[in-house]
Amino acid sequence: MIKVLEGVKVLDMGTFITGPAAGMFLADLGAEVIKIENPDGGDPFRAFRGELYSPHFQTYNRNKKSVTLNTKQDEDRAILDAMVKDADVFIQNFRPGVADRLNVSAERLQGLNPNLIYCAVSGFGQDGPERDSPAFDTVAQAASGFLRLLVNPENPRVVGPALADAVTGFYAAYGVLGALFERFNTGKGRLVEVSMLEAMCHFNLDDFTHYFSDDQVMTAYSRPNVSQSYVFETSDRKWLALHMSSPTKFWENLALSVGKPDMLDDPRFKDRMARIEHYDDVVAFLKPIFLSESLKDWCAVLSQNEVPHSPMYTSKEVTETAQFKHLDMMLETEHPVMGTFRTIRSPLSFDHKRPANVTAPPVLGEHDATIKALYKAGR
Repeated sequence: MIKVLEGVKVLDMGTFITGPAAGMFLADLGAEVIKIENPDGGDPFRAFRGELYSPHFQTYNRNKKSVTLNTKQDEDRAILDAMVKDADVFIQNFRPGVADRLNVSAERLQGLNPNLIYCAVSGFGQDGPERDSPAFDTVAQAASGFLRLLVNPENPRVVGPALADAVTGFYAAYGVLGALFERFNTGKGRLVEVSMLEAMCHFNLDDFTHYFSDDQVMTAYSRPNVSQSYVFETSDRKWLALHMSSPTKFWENLALSVGKPDMLDDPRFKDRMARIEHYDDVVAFLKPIFLSESLKDWCAVLSQNEVPHSPMYTSKEVTETAQFKHLDMMLETEHPVMGTFRTIRSPLSFDHKRPANVTAPPVLGEHDATIKALYKAGR
């Protein structure tokens, strides 16, 4: 691990995804991240088939330590307070008001440590008419206008991973990093706030910009049409993705690849604007062609002609590709209790050095003895 945040101490009291993701992004950069969990089961995301080490939990809690504290109890709260005085960052993603009930409000903790950067993640913000509304990934995607850009209007159903959760965690870490940089100059902490609604609206910026600048309300097909993105089934019932964009050379090379060098003579396909207008006609024209050969054969000819493409891989297939292996993207380690842990490394390299190691997610309370003893003794 390239520890560009070495020496930064983070207290992560998050649950589920948004808060833990923010903590993990900082941990991946070398910060010491201590996950503070309820002694009774810990992070609810732990629960899985009668155990407390679910794949969901593992995803967002690598490179962390775990300590169990009930902050409503005096003894545990005293340990927490000692930890706060020694910390640089505190992260929580409770509903507004819950932090007060758990004695971990920004006002109280920054009163103990004015240099503390306190990050509060919420669903809809800390105030306003919807501040108390429950927010989960799909709710945030829908409320921000993003979900409608993913759902197929002909077969509407939620698809894809928990994008809003992970994106919000990323924005939270981004805000913390900005506050840390400022603190080097001012010596003062900050209250960093981000909601899932705000994060996803910003992530969906292109949609809003089209509306603000040209009164366009985008649909699920708007971007694929303009970017000229396609998926086609091949003869072996596999799927191929193309992103043709605007350079004419890509289309000329595609026409050669599919054995239709005169394709661009068709008025419907002659230039970018024509192809955007006749997107469905492009699909209808190319669909039977791609069904005539295997995925492997198509990739060979498209690669030879430098047409932007990729198979639609499964996660297993990705790990078997030459480039994935070349970039050493999978990390593996052993947890003393839970066994082998494998994950995808941080995508960041520093001075040509990639992250080369990882610490497995902790079991509940794994570091209770050392951390509690340290902070009971005082520092």
